[in-house]
Amino acid sequence: MYIHYNHRILVIDDELPICRNCVKILSKLECEVEYALNGYDALKMVEEKPFDVVITDLKMSSLGGMEVLRRVKETHPDTMVIVITGYANVSSAVEVMKMGAFDYLPKPFTPDELRAVTRQAVAEREVRLQNRKLSQQKRELKPLSHQLIGDSPKIRKVIEMVKKVAHTDSTVLICGESGTGKELIARAIHANSKRKDQVFFAVDCGTLSSNLLESELFGHTKGAFTGADKDKPGIFKLADRGTVFLDEISNISLEVQAKLLRFLETFEFLPLGGTSYQKVDNRLILATNQDLKEMLSKGSFREDFYYRIYVYPIFMPPLRERKEDILPIAYHFMNQFNRSLGKNIAGFDDDAVYRLTKYDWPGNVRQLRNVTERAAILCEKEQISPKELPFLDDIEQLIERIPSTNEELKRIKKEIRQMAVSTVEKNFVLNALAQNNWVVTRAAKQVGLQRTNFQNLMKKHGIKLPRNRKSSKKDGLGSSG
Repeated sequence: MYIHYNHRILVIDDELPICRNCVKILSKLECEVEYALNGYDALKMVEEKPFDVVITDLKMSSLGGMEVLRRVKETHPDTMVIVITGYANVSSAVEVMKMGAFDYLPKPFTPDELRAVTRQAVAEREVRLQNRKLSQQKRELKPLSHQLIGDSPKIRKVIEMVKKVAHTDSTVLICGESGTGKELIARAIHANSKRKDQVFFAVDCGTLSSNLLESELFGHTKGAFTGADKDKPGIFKLADRGTVFLDEISNISLEVQAKLLRFLETFEFLPLGGTSYQKVDNRLILATNQDLKEMLSKGSFREDFYYRIYVYPIFMPPLRERKEDILPIAYHFMNQFNRSLGKNIAGFDDDAVYRLTKYDWPGNVRQLRNVTERAAILCEKEQISPKELPFLDDIEQLIERIPSTNEELKRIKKEIRQMAVSTVEKNFVLNALAQNNWVVTRAAKQVGLQRTNFQNLMKKHGIKLPRNRKSSKKDGLGSSG
């Protein structure tokens, strides 16, 4: 999430030098920053033109930050409010967070800390607005010409590339991690091509042996090998005038690569055991989750075949690199499962949204679909909550799962590592807080983290300050405001 000139930030402090310094610090974010020297002027400014983020001092001579926070959240609930103060203690932090503040920043703070917490506030606001918009939309499965969900710059680039190449007969190579939706891109290309009324044939090359793959693609004649008791047309013949999608081509043997290379040059092939060539009109789309250039250097992939298929490469980004697409995709799946399960789930609550958007999704869109389906089955209320999204905590279940493919093994190992790290991080934060009487600033300083980064870990793991803890004079930082 990037801040841009459309985002508006208001700084409120009764000390002019502090206001000017904050404006100078935040101006590097290339957004619109204004300031007010008291709460009354600030509220007038908010009414005239709402702000995305309000950063207010807690102690001011004219209308304090607590009242500013209350009134802003009352009239503009979508505005993110960050409270800054030199009189930091646990009770005041808990109170402002209960009143709806996004964060609590004690003075003195560094420029990097102020910019970081502001970026986080803007990002959180955008996610909440996106979630509300998606939950309020009429829940229909609208047919899309490209079937690719999302509006991030990276997915828009993919969609644009699909549109440009669809009407041609050019060979397309789709690259991306497992589960990113490579077949979806292939189907989108076919659906928008002149071949859309013809057959689309998808072949997973990773599940077939070399001999079986060759037979499936090119067909065979009666007696070509043991068990070939009759002629069998291959996929290329069956898909004449249509599209053939070859997935996981990194698993194709060098021998079959050579035959595919010749086929791509002439679109003629010789069935196994055959004596005469057959000619067809196919459009080929290929996909891989491996680095083919690295395979070239190892000699496991033919160089001439590589350059023949590398005509129009499309790179499908992993879900962790386009997090703004997570919610639209999750809602798309949720709507599908509403129909298939006969449910009427309206959306995801704020805590579920936070969990969805902060997770790295090593299994990409496929994993998100499975998680959404499980949540839809479990959900008995209007909204999906973290209770239905326990995927970050199921490390024991993952350890007991038996993977059926090498790719699944890699994915499960990655998830287990992430979960193990998550457990260590959570214990690390809890221990630091316990040793420092739950004073965030002290805990962060003891472990050697910036306060903002320490708070990010607290949010990541849902760690909140105890509500019944009494404040102490020793909690204060001894700074004005």
